[in-house]
Amino acid sequence: MTKVTMTVNGKAVSAEAEGRTLLVNYLREGLGLTGTHVGCDTSQCGACVVHVNGKAVKSCTVFAADLEGAEVRTIEGMANADGSLSVIQQAFQDHHGLQCGFCTPGMVMSSAALLAENPKPSEAEVRHYLEGNICRCTGYHNIIKAVLAASGQDVPAVAAE
Repeated sequence: MTKVTMTVNGKAVSAEAEGRTLLVNYLREGLGLTGTHVGCDTSQCGACVVHVNGKAVKSCTVFAADLEGAEVRTIEGMANADGSLSVIQQAFQDHHGLQCGFCTPGMVMSSAALLAENPKPSEAEVRHYLEGNICRCTGYHNIIKAVLAASGQDVPAVAAE
């Protein structure tokens, strides 16, 4: 076991971890941040997406020990300072971009990363960016609407694929 220290959601944290401990497990088990979900264990679903040093990362693909000193942001760190929902979280709620909620943390984190890179994406760009995230409930239409709304764009009727 080794002590791994990083900044998570703006706070310096440390927890013991084996060298093989994945970031998703470090967050959930070591730090008690259970908003990041374990979905497929094969990096296919995107339920575990967090931001590492400002980039979207599937936290089931990286070892916690490799992130010593890193800046990590999880779904728990997405709310505004006053505790209200962030723009993207509110858009997901307003446009029904969630149902069972299992994929939602990863979708929100991926969407936030997209909007940081491209503040006004097209519908096609949103669809392409979110290809690494699987949702089995919504059919993606309302998720696309939510991302477009969060970007400040008019939300058109999203065409079926």
